[in-house]
Amino acid sequence: MNISSEHSEPSEHSEFPDAVTGARVHQMTSHPSINHATYFLQSSFSPDGSALLFTSYRTGAAQLYEADFPDGEIRPLTTGAGLHPFSAAYHPSGEGIFFVRSGAIVWLDRRTLAARIIAHFAGAQLGETSPDRKGEWLTAAAKIKGQSGIVAGRADGTSWTFIPFPRTVIHPQFHPLDPEWIEFAGDPAPRIHRVRRDGTGLECLYQHTNDEFVVHETFLGATGDLVFTVWPFSLRRMNWHTREITTIVDTNAWHITPNRAGTKVLCDTNHPDRGLFLIDVATGAQQHLCMTESSNQGSQWKTSRYALKEDFERAQSAASKGALSWMEVSTDTVYGPQWTHPHPSFSHDERRVVYASDRTGHTQVYVVDVDSAPATV
Repeated sequence: MNISSEHSEPSEHSEFPDAVTGARVHQMTSHPSINHATYFLQSSFSPDGSALLFTSYRTGAAQLYEADFPDGEIRPLTTGAGLHPFSAAYHPSGEGIFFVRSGAIVWLDRRTLAARIIAHFAGAQLGETSPDRKGEWLTAAAKIKGQSGIVAGRADGTSWTFIPFPRTVIHPQFHPLDPEWIEFAGDPAPRIHRVRRDGTGLECLYQHTNDEFVVHETFLGATGDLVFTVWPFSLRRMNWHTREITTIVDTNAWHITPNRAGTKVLCDTNHPDRGLFLIDVATGAQQHLCMTESSNQGSQWKTSRYALKEDFERAQSAASKGALSWMEVSTDTVYGPQWTHPHPSFSHDERRVVYASDRTGHTQVYVVDVDSAPATV
């Protein structure tokens, strides 16, 4: 898709070999502000691979931008206040982008930059958008008048509903083979749940305690099963039908993103940070792609349990005494400012991986070429 803008900014692209693996790394942004890719559950690459979607605070507030890959101009896509910085997702056709702004789910036409509201929920806080594989249905975590849950409906603005849940909800996703089903995380434990998009069939798939730190669950590609991390010990798989759980490999995997076939799982690492890896689902073998050198902030990642009420209270108390920076005076003190985490994701052809890193002092967007990394060891 050929898209132009009279307000485009010059390319910020540079290229270097990774210091450890030698893989080819593209630095896509260099502005002295926070610049990060989309959340790890969505690809930052346009479906045709020609452009890269990212969020930047270069104007003082979070806005969406696109950069032609690898070294094209940077186009601003949005203006105004209230943008959820991790909410954007491409439509599978590549014609537009879904995102959240001030209690509304919005559609942005990539060619004209015209925006229209798909659904609006007065007084709501909405999480990141998640479309189904065809882009016909959307879901997002929500809190409406103090009630947590998820919203779900058609991308044409019809059939929207709110499904309540008694705890905080994060990361709702449609089943890749059956968009009638939505998997989501309850926070804190127990974590893994599913519900039909009409609100029926709500159930917990795995009863675990606060001492088993289950995180970053998602679908294992076209297998239809689930994959999740038990932080920081292992990467595990759950059969969608039987709920049987098996261990793929005992390793420190953090944010995880499977390929479409469900044969590989991409992950970043933390405590220790060993960089980005591709894990073979059948064998557990790991391919080291590159280092990220991101600061990976968040006190909770030093533990193997969920944050408790006293963790948040302790963080707030320290903040009141001036021990923390302004960006940490929130629940992000515990789980970390999200822009300090790599959140890797695949390009659609799975030949490239995009991630974020604040290695230079400001978070920037990077892409590593998978084929340029050493073979699996």
